[in-house]
Amino acid sequence: MTTVTGRLLALGRAEAALLLRNRTALFTALLMPPLMLAALRPILDQQRATSPGLDLHAALVGGLAGIVLLFVVYYTLTAAYVGRRSELVLKRLRTGEARDGEILLGTAVPAVVLAVLQLAVLGAASTALLDLPAPVNPVLLLAGLVLALALLIPLAALSSAFTRTVESAGLTTLPVLLVAQFGSGVLFPLETMPDGLATVCRLLPTTPALRLIRIGWFGGDGSVPATGFLGTWSAAAPALLLAAAWALVAVWAAHRWFRWEPRR
Repeated sequence: MTTVTGRLLALGRAEAALLLRNRTALFTALLMPPLMLAALRPILDQQRATSPGLDLHAALVGGLAGIVLLFVVYYTLTAAYVGRRSELVLKRLRTGEARDGEILLGTAVPAVVLAVLQLAVLGAASTALLDLPAPVNPVLLLAGLVLALALLIPLAALSSAFTRTVESAGLTTLPVLLVAQFGSGVLFPLETMPDGLATVCRLLPTTPALRLIRIGWFGGDGSVPATGFLGTWSAAAPALLLAAAWALVAVWAAHRWFRWEPRR
């Protein structure tokens, strides 16, 4: 009998092989984040002209993390779940040893590994090229990344329930992608928004985890002065609780509505 880790790795290897054969998914995972990043810099430059207090580097890092996580994990994984369902792969896997959660997590392994590697490489490059400081609170930064994955993986499973074909994943994921990019500080930092709108945007599902990543690196998210290691915990407490709550809601919704077989 194989272990849970062994089953996850086996599923991950199989999914990685399928991902490498899918040129569209591979293009989205590998090239879309750098292309979006190239488009993000001039947008932030314009915003700094109207908001002199904007920390351009902090906004750039936060936007970079959001773009990678949204496209490499959420979008790619939504298409993967739809593809494996239509090929009856998910149905066959349920007849084996793997539990439902293991099947979903195993399918997510390649996308998660790819996203983490991209973030590590782009983070190191940003640090070298922009002369950024070392993260103020690496533990909090890691917590933000984990909570973002804990939200986006079940959110991808949920989105797949409303997606009939792999090709239509571009449409069904669009609402989440647009809301996250425009409302969670990816393209437009929250500190450049009116106070009322920024308050609403901080409650969106994808916002708290991205705020944690930014607070963990820079000691603040732009709404309050940056602090040191100890101060980041109190500044991040509301975002921690809200991110965990949204992740739990996403897990419940995915469990409730995820479809293991194609619609007939």
